[in-house]
Amino acid sequence: MDATARGWRRSAVLAVFAVFGLAGCESSTDVPTEPPSDVAFAKTGSGQLPPLAKAVRQATARFHSTDQALQAGYTPDPHCVEVPGLGGMGYHWANFGLVDPVFDPRKPEVVLYEAGPDGTLHLVAVEYIVVDIGQPKPDFGGHAFDDNGAPLPFAHWTLHVWLHKDNPNGLFTPFNPDVGCP
Repeated sequence: MDATARGWRRSAVLAVFAVFGLAGCESSTDVPTEPPSDVAFAKTGSGQLPPLAKAVRQATARFHSTDQALQAGYTPDPHCVEVPGLGGMGYHWANFGLVDPVFDPRKPEVVLYEAGPDGTLHLVAVEYIVVDIGQPKPDFGGHAFDDNGAPLPFAHWTLHVWLHKDNPNGLFTPFNPDVGCP
């Protein structure tokens, strides 16, 4: 990696730390490692999850365990995101080492959790953050990313993918009306 790339990467990582915070959350070891089998998902017109979404859901299923997310480099953030009238996103756990100009579907930059009634965190979605350095806008199986979708001080694209909890507004909609904050 050349000096310019290291410089933007350091700036991007520091900005993400500032936005998502560094405070810790309690993790749980008794969270299942597989998604519940009775969860329904917003489907494409064919009635099925797109093949890429199925592959990412499988690749990220281990993050139902917050211990697995911690071991994989995701940093907990104690702030829950919710907007009245839109719904919630939940708690963003970011892996700052993945924030770069590369889109790797099996390695989301953020995993999203919601708290259950007892406070236990449950994986609900993933979010991608791709730094825009002039490359073509990424897409997820033909679905384009959103422009500058997070409050970050650099050009980027984001995409939420609700793979572990159904979003009645759609698989790629940022807010889920069925997710709230305690």
